[in-house]
Amino acid sequence: MSDASGAHVSEAHGGAARVVLITGAGSGIGAALARRLAAPHTSLMLHARGADDASRRRLVQVAADCTASGARCATGFGDLAERGAAEHVIHQTLASFGALDQLVANAGHAQRQTLAALDPDTFGAAFAAMPAAFAALVRRAMPALETSKRARVVALSSFVAHRYRADAPFAATAAAKAALEALAKTAAAELAPLGVTVNCVAPGYTRRIAAQAPTTRPCGRTPPKPRRSVMLPNRTTSPR
Repeated sequence: MSDASGAHVSEAHGGAARVVLITGAGSGIGAALARRLAAPHTSLMLHARGADDASRRRLVQVAADCTASGARCATGFGDLAERGAAEHVIHQTLASFGALDQLVANAGHAQRQTLAALDPDTFGAAFAAMPAAFAALVRRAMPALETSKRARVVALSSFVAHRYRADAPFAATAAAKAALEALAKTAAAELAPLGVTVNCVAPGYTRRIAAQAPTTRPCGRTPPKPRRSVMLPNRTTSPR
């Protein structure tokens, strides 16, 4: 079914005990997290940019998997770098489920680029899609989060904001993720008195689609099977 906001809502049995919004939910960590959280009495708002038909199909499949696990799901598409898009996805969530308990800001992408080649448009786009979108999401979500008894916000950063290599430069992405972390710390300080917990996670290389082959090898060696508890920046792991 579709609600008045334009989000597609899939039905599952049972009432919802919590409502979770996950951006960047069509692949990688976002998709894995959605599938992990999917259960009866959980409502999931799954959002992706939806830049092409393939990415839209991936999000629809994630929603189908989550619904099969008993969750109630809604899907939405849009570029969070565009003005008003972040606020709109919060509106979609509230229109679909009437509440918001937990927000996972996972949208964004890593772009290899040297500082010498960095242009203003690329730099601005990275900041619009990551720290600016995060700030807009949190601002719009605050009234709903303040009324929740289990309010959580999680921002997904990246190791590129902490590890710098000349042979693997991520100039714009590193700066944007560092800004995201600073905003997450600010949000944590401001929202803690309201009962909202804010955390930031900085994973290492992670394949966005499970079928993708590893793209990096440490020191020319084939990386060992990834461990769940370890995400080393020079190894590629799979979201689980």
